[in-house]
Amino acid sequence: MNRQAQAVVLFLVGGAMLRAGLTDLHLRYVKAGLRPLVLVAGAVLIVAAVATAWYELRRPRTAENRPAEEHPADGDCHGGPGHTHREPRVSWLLVLPLCALVLVAPPALGSYSAMRTGTALQKPWGFPALPDGAPVRLDVVDYAGRAAYDHGRSLGGRQVTVTGFVALDRSGTPHLTRMVLNCCAADAQPVKIGLSGKVPPVLQPDAWLEVTGTYTGKRTRDPVNGGIIPYLEVSGARPVPAPRDPYQN
Repeated sequence: MNRQAQAVVLFLVGGAMLRAGLTDLHLRYVKAGLRPLVLVAGAVLIVAAVATAWYELRRPRTAENRPAEEHPADGDCHGGPGHTHREPRVSWLLVLPLCALVLVAPPALGSYSAMRTGTALQKPWGFPALPDGAPVRLDVVDYAGRAAYDHGRSLGGRQVTVTGFVALDRSGTPHLTRMVLNCCAADAQPVKIGLSGKVPPVLQPDAWLEVTGTYTGKRTRDPVNGGIIPYLEVSGARPVPAPRDPYQN
């Protein structure tokens, strides 16, 4: 690839990173806290692209201003004087995937990945007291940790509201799920809550659901890695839009 193509590729990658960092698009790739690094990286790549293009534009002028004795004699270079080797134009096709990256936002990981990956639920360091109010709004990881490792004692029999997307196992059992990030989407792993009780009769995979219910001692083992999947006894559920950040940090 010649320097012109390099400059274009660098500029497109930098522009894509700036666009992602200035919008919510970066949340499809990395944790929200890494947004400043995405913006800095995009700016650095754009500066590198401009510097590469500037160098390429100045290089012919420099060659023209060189003394005559510095130019090779006729026949010294393969192909005759002034002959240069050009890279194949097919290398510009490398720009096409970058254009797709700029124009098309990839979907967040969903039920397909979740049900083929073992639960990432880990034992919490502790179980802080729940806030006042009813029902108590908890995230999937918080409820699952209290239900699996504290056997619901810290929940105190209170009603909770949990939001996640629907994932169905091979038997059709619905799970309320969130993908948890350590750093970026490449290391995303699911945490799953099984649903029992008044579960809606028709559930579509990847649909986002807000579920209200209470702790139940029912639990199963994840067939992928043997991790604990606690259940929630559902008393009510309603569909909700996908959140701004589809991943849980």
